[in-house]
Amino acid sequence: MKYKHVAVLMGGFSSERPVSLSSGNACADALEEVGYRVTRVDVGRDVASVLDELKPDVAFNALHGPYGEDGTIQGILEYLEIPYTHSGVAASALAMDKQHAKRIAASVGIPVADERVMHRLEIELVHPMDPPYVVKPVSEGSSFGVLIVHEDHPHPPQSLGSDEWPYGDRVMVERFVHGRELTCAVMGDQALGVTEIFPIGHSFYDYESKYIKGGSKHEFPARILPNIYQRIQKLSLMAHQALGCRGVSRSDFRYDDRFSEDGELVWLEVNTQPGMTPTSLVPELAELAGYSFGELLTWMVEDASCMR
Repeated sequence: MKYKHVAVLMGGFSSERPVSLSSGNACADALEEVGYRVTRVDVGRDVASVLDELKPDVAFNALHGPYGEDGTIQGILEYLEIPYTHSGVAASALAMDKQHAKRIAASVGIPVADERVMHRLEIELVHPMDPPYVVKPVSEGSSFGVLIVHEDHPHPPQSLGSDEWPYGDRVMVERFVHGRELTCAVMGDQALGVTEIFPIGHSFYDYESKYIKGGSKHEFPARILPNIYQRIQKLSLMAHQALGCRGVSRSDFRYDDRFSEDGELVWLEVNTQPGMTPTSLVPELAELAGYSFGELLTWMVEDASCMR
């Protein structure tokens, strides 16, 4: 081990704080078990001074959402010259902005759904595109604020015009792709396996499906045609590399095989800070590839660096 003292960054002040605390504590426990000295840091606005005083050898970034995976904390760690896990400043910022990420992905031949980015108040009485479509905040994670508008819905979602809307004014309106929910993790320069996700009691893989026990069923490896399985792995690695991701990432897809075996495969987004909770997908896919949870985290810590 080249690093001894790991600061696990968790919590923070985004909507995903509870998820981050769960991820962070799970990772801290596992890192202690494999022999690291671990300090748990509940990130506040004084994080720079806290880390400067703590002087860890490396930071394990278990933050989720704005400030944690959009390049902000990465920039602070670069300034402090503390090596850190996951992607660097530029890749984090690009991947967090769904519009920029899709344009980069499309530029290297990754299939994406048609979309347009609008101010949420522009979407009032008239559908911005023919239903079905999805409305999602441009820079949120964990499916916060995602709305699905079905064919029979007479008007756009009225919650978009509410003063209580907490997810920012820029939203992406994206063609809804029917079909199966698939995801693939990338570890360094290796695409891991593909998982199919079956939300339980929910129409799509929303926040509760992701993080509440029993909210979804994961089938890994996914039971899909070998050529589709391999294509998802290839596209996941392409997205990881095109955006400049480092460490571990996870790409999400929709696959519509209702009318043909090959069907339509669409890339949705890349997650540069995938969840590390007991119900998370990346630890399952790493285990399928032969890595225990402790071995996965050790690889991530030892892969950490600045200038990522």
